[in-house]
Amino acid sequence: MNRDSAATVPPSAATAPPGPPQDTWEAVVDPLGEALHFLRMSGVVTARSELTGPWSVDLPAMDDCVLYHVITHGECWIDVPDAEPMLLRPGEFTLVPHGQGHRIADRREALEPEADDAVDFFDLPIERITPRYERLRYGGDGARTNLICGAVRFDHPAAQELVQMLPNVIRTSAWEGGEAEWMQSTLRLMAAESAALRPGGETVITRLADILVIQAIRAWIANNPAAQTGWLGALHDDRIGPAVLLIQKHPEKPWTVESLAHRVAMSRSAFAARFRELVGETPVQYLTRWRMHTALTWLTEGEFTVAELAGKLGYNSEAAFSRAFKRVIGSAPAHARSAAREAAMMS
Repeated sequence: MNRDSAATVPPSAATAPPGPPQDTWEAVVDPLGEALHFLRMSGVVTARSELTGPWSVDLPAMDDCVLYHVITHGECWIDVPDAEPMLLRPGEFTLVPHGQGHRIADRREALEPEADDAVDFFDLPIERITPRYERLRYGGDGARTNLICGAVRFDHPAAQELVQMLPNVIRTSAWEGGEAEWMQSTLRLMAAESAALRPGGETVITRLADILVIQAIRAWIANNPAAQTGWLGALHDDRIGPAVLLIQKHPEKPWTVESLAHRVAMSRSAFAARFRELVGETPVQYLTRWRMHTALTWLTEGEFTVAELAGKLGYNSEAAFSRAFKRVIGSAPAHARSAAREAAMMS
């Protein structure tokens, strides 16, 4: 993965702030499913590696990216900070959700702190086939391991919110659960496309990775008690979940604690207390933060003026919107736009 390769790839479809919602609120049947809907990837980089033992590679941290590994032949060890070392085998899909730097090696002893034979990924003989596809051959005369590594970015604030909740590493097996057959087929197809790189192969790999990432996150949510707390726990709640989705789907509405409480058939005081207990902040704080992250997405992906965004998100003045934006995001809207465009030009 090239150092600059994880820059955001322009969206495939035009991005525009939504128009006003219908007067009648649509029932939210599956708030968690609605949240997963926002897990669309951008900035995909794929590296296919053929490694022969002995080998040990340090992968650098990639901020704001989710990293994944797929073993297609052989096996290897992975050591992610604050997680137990794992042995990875074919038929498994592994996520490093927070983009932390980590080590992969053909043997466990190479993960020990005193081991000093690891090579930085960017010091290896990487062959850049296309701007988003790389190939690596490295190692000695020992056992062979083939793997596919990728770096992806989720730009939508709902996706970022979800990724923040995830542990440092997630491993999903294609041999377990009711999805085993299609996961095995998906991994095989990904391996075949990676090896051949036929016309359109990058797109196929991207779409397959999209599916596998979402499936890994779904499996973690279904099986981990931590997924029942915080923002994810709020989505499971039959009253607070729909309220959170109302904010996320329609941030331009003039929501108040009273209006949200009314929509989910709760008293104002009970709703406010329950929302803060589950989400960790008040409804107004969550609404403001969501609006500003939505504005950041629109600002960096579209050609909207600050005044247009202020109006779209229910602010009476550009100044009030800009103050809120800087308080939440940490920089003024114009600076955020120029920083995003500078990053895109460097890709």
